[in-house]
Amino acid sequence: MIDFWLAAGLLLLVALAFLLVPLLRGRKAQAEEDRTALNVALYQERLAELGSQRDAGTLDAAQFEAGRAEAARELLSDTEGAGDDRRSRLGRAAPLVVALVLPFLALGLYLHWGASDKVELAREFATAPKSMEEMTSRLERSLKAQPDSAEGWYFLGRAYMTQNRAADAAKAFEQAARLSGRQPEVLGQWAQALYFAGDKALSQQVRDLADEALKKDPQEVTTLGLLGIAAFEDEKYTDAIDYWGRLVTVLPQDDPSRDAIAGGIERARQRMVEKGQTPPEAPVAAATAGVTLKVKVDLTDAVKGQVKPDDSVFVFARAVSGPPMPLAVKRLKVSDLPSEVSLSDADAMMPQLKLSQHPQVQLVARISRAGNATAGEWIGRSASLSTSQAGEQSVTIDSPDQK
Repeated sequence: MIDFWLAAGLLLLVALAFLLVPLLRGRKAQAEEDRTALNVALYQERLAELGSQRDAGTLDAAQFEAGRAEAARELLSDTEGAGDDRRSRLGRAAPLVVALVLPFLALGLYLHWGASDKVELAREFATAPKSMEEMTSRLERSLKAQPDSAEGWYFLGRAYMTQNRAADAAKAFEQAARLSGRQPEVLGQWAQALYFAGDKALSQQVRDLADEALKKDPQEVTTLGLLGIAAFEDEKYTDAIDYWGRLVTVLPQDDPSRDAIAGGIERARQRMVEKGQTPPEAPVAAATAGVTLKVKVDLTDAVKGQVKPDDSVFVFARAVSGPPMPLAVKRLKVSDLPSEVSLSDADAMMPQLKLSQHPQVQLVARISRAGNATAGEWIGRSASLSTSQAGEQSVTIDSPDQK
């Protein structure tokens, strides 16, 4: 921030110059007035001397008049323009008062309406966090500056969950659900946070959120996993197998969580056998075809003249009807453009948000000088497209980022 305050200080000095220069000129006018008063005194002294010489008979009348006229001409020459300088003194106290008050007034107004917090956050987001605690702190301060960011609240909730702060995560997901139009993915995360915050109790609020999420998306993975865990804890093994079985069918074949879910299903089946119950048939996991989108990214000539080679470029796909969070992301630099990137499930920001799970997506390319994927200076968007479409897609960065 030191360079910012230096620049602000230089601008303040320029503003003060407009006030102090007239004040210094006023002081010059004071010096001119003092010199004029001295000239008048010398003129009067000269007249008195000429009068004494005339009375003594040293000067006749003509010489006396000639001497007085000469003294008058000298006085007029010395005092010419003094009237304008005297007028410049009027109100010279006001600029001095304003010059003293201006720095404090400017600082107060900036602290009240300025964006120093956003400037500092932009600097921090340009570098990778060293720990999850640092990332959480950044997200918290970012949301103080931008409290209406659904993505920010969602990621903060995820960060809280990794730190076993389920109660705080539930509050964050509640805000994310409100701002995102109660998307099923967010509702599932909210229900999961409430479940763990309540000592793994399937409260009525958790049930309502889970029902709402599955009503909007019967394949919502977080909700299916949560209900499977809750059913297993309550020894409702048939329900657990059903929920987890439905979950396996929608997960990609290369998803690392498939083995854990399959293990949970097998344990539920063993518990049923131990109780003398007949477990249901083992679910057949449907293979999920992988999705890969090739995207050519470029920018217009108008944008080229307003960006820097080291500015970050984020290329991502997000669901047309789904969570506001990106499904797959790649990061480039302006100097890399034009360039072609591939987006697939391997580029997912979170395991439960897969490109292959959403039939309609939009491609977005954003330039962010601060290195922030959620906000930047320039952006380009594609039309809605199907993830099953083959062929190369293209996105051109051509307009200011209005987000």
